[in-house]
Amino acid sequence: MTNRIWIAVAALLLAALPLSAQNGTYNGFSPYSVYGIGDLHAAGTAFNSSMGGVGIATRNKRFVNTMNPASATARDSLSFMADFGLSGKFSVFSEGDLKSTKTLFNINNFVISFPMWRRTAFMVGIQPFSDTGFSMSYVDKMVEGDQSIGYTGNRAYGAYGDGGLNQFFAGASATLWNRLSVGAQYNLYFGTISKYSMSQFSDASYRSQTLGDTLEVRAHTAKFGLQYEQPVGTGKLVVGATYRLKARVTGHAIEYSNVAELDLGGHELKKDNISLGDEMGFGLAYNQGDKWSVEVDYLRGNWTGSNFDQVRGFRNNGVYAFTTGTAQSVKAGFEITPNRNDIRYFLRRCTYRVGGYFDQSYYQVDGKNILSAGITLGMTVPVFQGYNGITFAVDLGQRGFGTGFVKENYLGFHVGFNIFDIWFRKPQYQ
Repeated sequence: MTNRIWIAVAALLLAALPLSAQNGTYNGFSPYSVYGIGDLHAAGTAFNSSMGGVGIATRNKRFVNTMNPASATARDSLSFMADFGLSGKFSVFSEGDLKSTKTLFNINNFVISFPMWRRTAFMVGIQPFSDTGFSMSYVDKMVEGDQSIGYTGNRAYGAYGDGGLNQFFAGASATLWNRLSVGAQYNLYFGTISKYSMSQFSDASYRSQTLGDTLEVRAHTAKFGLQYEQPVGTGKLVVGATYRLKARVTGHAIEYSNVAELDLGGHELKKDNISLGDEMGFGLAYNQGDKWSVEVDYLRGNWTGSNFDQVRGFRNNGVYAFTTGTAQSVKAGFEITPNRNDIRYFLRRCTYRVGGYFDQSYYQVDGKNILSAGITLGMTVPVFQGYNGITFAVDLGQRGFGTGFVKENYLGFHVGFNIFDIWFRKPQYQ
């Protein structure tokens, strides 16, 4: 058992390396990631993604559920569980007659969970929290006499950025009175975000300008959760709730300008009074044993006091003005397993899922939130014995509804490897 623990810890550390190597690479790509800390990454594993992102009220002993720390006790008492996920995304961006595409592939998460003492359990892992990746440009044609400085030729404007934040978490939960489970979780956010803007003249006699910021971000907070199970007929009704505290941002910012041909210096981010918004969530689920389950979740995050829109780097030098606001999400999912113990037809032992979601961004552009909506499909294929399996999820959605916004149509996919083993069984001999 000691060797297994060390193997699990080593795998967790190795999984963290690709997530932290961000400079010069795209963890995500979207013109909307120019704002604040970028796009908030969809939480959870491939299991959650295949059901529209639900998980606040999920109590499933076959999967690790990272959406609610209270769910860690939903398990067989002697089991060790782990989940390792990969994700990819193909996006098509359009604005008028202009179109572009982008394809990405990344590690999504690594998490392990095991029991501690009686009705208690522990969970630790790492997953992305936000993604920044964009590259935009346009040309402003100039003619002589347009400006007091005279003819400058054509001027090209551009902006590009990369990076993002990761989340390391460790939590524990306990079940009380057989029906109520409570949990608490520590979250550490870390990562590097780089954003640059430039203007370039076709006339070489005028000097081009580049301004940029590199943000080394750190923050930590706590998340609390509870779940209550109530037998209803032959099934169970589960009510879940979570609350994540507001997180003060620290770290270091470095400002750059090619006009001075050197770094302008930096400062500590804690002086800027920046924070990550808090978040509360509520979920309601009903499950009929191992046969089927359905769930609906609602999440709301308050980012109005985050101050991103007031600090250089997070506001990208003021080129793309925005204000922070309230983030909201509504998610729903359904799963069914025809016959988990079927010995003739393999496909009847697989679990099939469908879901949908509607998201509202944590920032506003021209007084409007950026909206996104999509549907998800997925399945889990059992592998060997126990609860081992491979989960596949597909996410088909759109972001940027309404006129004046870039429309982003995307096809995301997730693959999760669900690992299950009995670690704490003591052999007996006669």
